[in-house]
Amino acid sequence: MFAHLRLAAAAFLFLLSLPFAIPAQALGLWLGGRWAKIVPLYWHRFVLRLFDIHLFVHGKIAGERPLLLLANHISWLDIPVLSAIAPVSFIAKKEVADWPLFGLFAKLQRSVFIDREKRHQTGKAADEIAARLVAGDVMVLFPEGTSSDGNKVLAFRSAIVGAAQRSFSEGRPVTLQPVAIAYTRMLGMPFGRQHRPWVAWYGGMDLLPHLSRLMSQGAVDVHVVFLPPVTITRDGDRKRVTRAAGALVKEVVAELNAGRDPQKVMRMVEEISLEPEPERA
Repeated sequence: MFAHLRLAAAAFLFLLSLPFAIPAQALGLWLGGRWAKIVPLYWHRFVLRLFDIHLFVHGKIAGERPLLLLANHISWLDIPVLSAIAPVSFIAKKEVADWPLFGLFAKLQRSVFIDREKRHQTGKAADEIAARLVAGDVMVLFPEGTSSDGNKVLAFRSAIVGAAQRSFSEGRPVTLQPVAIAYTRMLGMPFGRQHRPWVAWYGGMDLLPHLSRLMSQGAVDVHVVFLPPVTITRDGDRKRVTRAAGALVKEVVAELNAGRDPQKVMRMVEEISLEPEPERA
């Protein structure tokens, strides 16, 4: 009973915010510049409070631009979690644009939509990604291509990284920064393998039962770790760098899932470099 009341209250407040947030963001997009980034930042912080998500951030977003963040993907919650940290936009599959409400949110946050099945359209999206990166926008890519159950990190794919990389003129470098996301506790108690799917949204799950289960459990802790960035040029080995980024994210998520102290995990990765080894002659 309490879970249903909690879900109803959250849904009411969420819907109540939309008549204010959507026009405000539309106005911000019309004004452009920093105004297009302010509303999503604070609205997503509101959403996290609404769903009782406790956010812990380790490390910081790289200061270099252009910047592309490579993050593992567990749930729709990853979007407000990352958006509550800094103004970012997402690279999403084209189907997201047609989702009820979520599609509108994605458009208002200036997401770039990619049709992975049509290579010629992927090229057009790559040009848009490159233009946004060069303009200074921080873009987020989920290189796994789909969400997981939170217990593992799938292999990172490099195709979109390569598409954006090839679009830069004059060999301008882009900074890639791996980001590890891990949901570790609920009501102060550590998650086990059987519990993480309560937060994860994957494999065609229906949203309402998922939300009901999530809201019935209570406060959730999520850790976001910004890992050492790497600068890659137009001719750099994007497959090697993407593979190394995925391996590092996988290791950090495994450590956090195992209950390791995030500060110790940060010290573990501080001296790790993702710079590709020079090619042998």
